[in-house]
Amino acid sequence: MNRENLEHLIRAAAEVTNEYEFMIIGSQSILGPIPNPPAELKMSMEADIYPMNAEEKSDKIDGALGEGSQFHDTYGYYAQGVGSNTACLPEGWKDRLQRIQNGATNGRVGYCLDAIDLFMAKTAANREKDREFNIALLRYGYVSAGAAIDMVARMPIDDAQKKAMRARIRRWVKILEDRGYRLPPPAPAP
Repeated sequence: MNRENLEHLIRAAAEVTNEYEFMIIGSQSILGPIPNPPAELKMSMEADIYPMNAEEKSDKIDGALGEGSQFHDTYGYYAQGVGSNTACLPEGWKDRLQRIQNGATNGRVGYCLDAIDLFMAKTAANREKDREFNIALLRYGYVSAGAAIDMVARMPIDDAQKKAMRARIRRWVKILEDRGYRLPPPAPAP
């Protein structure tokens, strides 16, 4: 998916739901802060999206624009209607949202997570598909390992989960180093 595809999904979601503002929280929210990211960061053909003021309309998005829909068959990408509880996000994430609003969205608004917040949500989810995505965010310098480790303290999870998140981030830095990339070292363990 590219930025133009995401803008099209925002416009289409607005037409389906008759809503004005949408939240994009999955991997393709990277297209807000980084409109033209490297290929590794835009491999997904779906965007997780919900109407900010009417989450219950997410089902309409799934039905009209979701996987297997005519929209998906026509364009090759789709929207997955989700809810605000889909991602575990750090305190203050709403203050860092990246806004997409232009003629291609028909003036409707899509709010995308900042790169650090997307990284944190994917680190908390700890799925295999998220690992390589986050490693790419680190490798390209869109997220600093030190900043991410500092941000763990702002996650709404328990101390054991925070410790595991910090270890995970350090492991990803080690993987990159083993692959020959040099990153600034993350902060030492507390």
